[in-house]
Amino acid sequence: MIDQAMLDAAAASIVEQDKDKAEQVAREAVEKGLDPLAMISDGFTVGITRVGDLFDRGELFLPELIICSEIMKGVTEILNASIPAEDKKAGAKVLIATVEGDVHDIGKGIVVSLFNAHGFEVLDLGRDVPTMKIIEKAEEFGAQVIGTSALLTSTMEGQKKLEEALRKEGLRDKYKTIVGGAPVTERWAKRIGADAYAEDANDGVKKAFALLQ
Repeated sequence: MIDQAMLDAAAASIVEQDKDKAEQVAREAVEKGLDPLAMISDGFTVGITRVGDLFDRGELFLPELIICSEIMKGVTEILNASIPAEDKKAGAKVLIATVEGDVHDIGKGIVVSLFNAHGFEVLDLGRDVPTMKIIEKAEEFGAQVIGTSALLTSTMEGQKKLEEALRKEGLRDKYKTIVGGAPVTERWAKRIGADAYAEDANDGVKKAFALLQ
């Protein structure tokens, strides 16, 4: 069981954009042999979720959002590196991207962190990625799963365009597709023909494993 004070410190370090503090907490967790996945999901992810809420309310702006996302990536790399190879499941290749027109990165960053922690090989294309670039990079990378995030109702169409483009290129059966993001729903996933809808990062990992069985 991880001390709640440590989990709170992890969350606070992200909200306060304190890179040094965040890395200190992550390294302390590694030194104490604490569960790295629990530190990510119950500590740092709580902080990055708060950051997302602040951004949505207009209390935090894009530059701060990006800083928090980068800090999150750094601490999860520290924690992921502490997971013994034998505890990681065989790594399928997963491409992750936020669709074109959408500059949100926090939710996707959490997803990438958890996929890495579970042994997947992840290619993160970042924010505002055009449909054809997603397909091009998936082909180059040899991806088995393509996950896309849309944080705005107006950019959800990018997920639909990807499904249409994959069918047009004769590649739809080659990939398993997972869609997620605040406005995205199970109904939307079925409507556009995606293989799965992920409610959150943990659900995304579970859906990927299920699709690859």
